[in-house]
Amino acid sequence: MSVSEVAALEPLTGAALADRYGEVRTLTAQLRAPLSAEDCVVQSMPDASPVKWHLAHTTWFFETFLLRPYLTKYEVFDREFAYLFNSYYETFGERHPRADRGLLTRPALHEVEAYRDHVDRHMAELIGTVAGADGSAETARLVEVGLHHEQQHQELLLTDVKHLLSCHPSRPAYREDGPDAASAADVSDRDESCLFDGGLVEIGHAGGAFAYDNEGPRHRVWLEPFRLATRPVTNGDFLAFVEDGGYRRADLWLSDGWAAVTREGWTGPAYWADRDGEISEFTLAGVGPLDLDAPVCHVSQYEADAFCRWAGARLPTEFEWEHACAADGQATGNGAAAGNLLDDAVPRPRPVRPRPVTPHLDGRPAGMLGDVWEWTSSAYLGYPGYRPPAGALGEYNGKFMSGQAVLRGGSCATPRTHIRPTYRNFFPARARWQFSGFRLAWDG
Repeated sequence: MSVSEVAALEPLTGAALADRYGEVRTLTAQLRAPLSAEDCVVQSMPDASPVKWHLAHTTWFFETFLLRPYLTKYEVFDREFAYLFNSYYETFGERHPRADRGLLTRPALHEVEAYRDHVDRHMAELIGTVAGADGSAETARLVEVGLHHEQQHQELLLTDVKHLLSCHPSRPAYREDGPDAASAADVSDRDESCLFDGGLVEIGHAGGAFAYDNEGPRHRVWLEPFRLATRPVTNGDFLAFVEDGGYRRADLWLSDGWAAVTREGWTGPAYWADRDGEISEFTLAGVGPLDLDAPVCHVSQYEADAFCRWAGARLPTEFEWEHACAADGQATGNGAAAGNLLDDAVPRPRPVRPRPVTPHLDGRPAGMLGDVWEWTSSAYLGYPGYRPPAGALGEYNGKFMSGQAVLRGGSCATPRTHIRPTYRNFFPARARWQFSGFRLAWDG
C-alpha cells in the first residue's frame, strides 16, 4: 500500500516519531479524563459518536493499517473489534451501523483502554524498527497518517461531548473554564476589510510537511479582486441578524436552508438559549452569558449564507480564503500555527484581536487559524489532477467528494500541530454541531 500521495514529506523516524506518537495518544487520554464511564458510552445523535468509540476506532486504525501488516507475529487484541470499530472502510468488510454506536455497551470502557495499552506497546516496538529498515519510510508515513487521524478524532470527541452534555437537563460542564484569551480592550470595534488584487495564484500544499491527499495537487487558480473581512462574524453581529427577523425571512435563504429552518425549528445558532430576553450560550464550561465579541459558532453553511445576504456580502471561496491566509504570512507549517487552537484551556471561540493597519492595507485578516472553522462557498471536489491513493487509504477523503462544502482554518478544538492553511475540512451544509463560523467577503 503506497501512501506517497497522502503524505509527501520526509517522515519522522526513531525517537522523534516515538515522541510524537506518545504526545498524541496522551492528549486523547487527557481529553477523556474529565468524563465518567457513563459519559463515554452514550451517542446523542446519529452524526456523533460515543467517546468510547473514538478511543477504540483510533486504536483500530493503528492495529489495522500498521501492526497487522508490518509487525511480525502480531496478534490482534480482539477479532470482533474489526466489525465494531471500523468506520467506513469498505476494504475491511462489514461494520456496525454508525447510528447504533451508542448501543455498544460492550466491550466496557476499561477493556477499550486495555486495547489502547496493548496497541501502544506494540506500536512502540514497531516504531523502534523504523529507522534504517527496508520500507521504513512508508511505515513512518503511515504512522504519521494515523496520528493526524487521531487528532481529527480528538476534535470530534470534543464536539460530540459538547452535544451530548447539552442534551442533559442540567447542561453540565465538561471542564471548568480558564481566563479569557482576550479582553474587551483587545477587541476591534471597527468593521474592517482587506483588498486583494486577485490574479493567477497558487493553491494547494507545496510539500515539505504532512498533508492529506485532498490538499493537492498544487495548481493555479484565477481570482478576481475581492475584499475579505479582517475578523470572523461575531455573536454580536449575528444577534443583530436574529433580532431583525433573519430566521423568519424566506427571501434570505437558499431553498434547502429554509427547509431546514422550518423542519428543525431553528431560531438561532446551536447552543444559544433565550431566557426572558437574555441570550445565554452553552459551552464546554457550562452555560454562561453570550460573549458578543467572540466569533459566532455552531452555525450551518445555510445560516452563514443567509447572514451574508442580509449583510450585503457573500461567503469567500476556499481559494480566496487560502490566498488571503498565505498572502498575510499566516502560512505556518505544522507545529507553528498561531491562534486560538486546542491547548490547556477549555475549547471555546475567543474575541479576535485586531491586526495592525499598515500603509498598504486598510486591514489585515486576523483569526484565520483557530477559533472557528470558516465556511466557504466552495463545494468539496478534487483539485485538477487529483487521484485518490491506492488501497484502503483511498477511502479516506476521495469518496466523500459529493454533497459537501469546504471549511478552512481550524477551530478552538483543533490540535495546534494538526492545522495548516491548505487544510480542507468538509461537512454537509446543514451541519451545526462542529465549531463552525464564517467571515464575510465582497467582490473587489
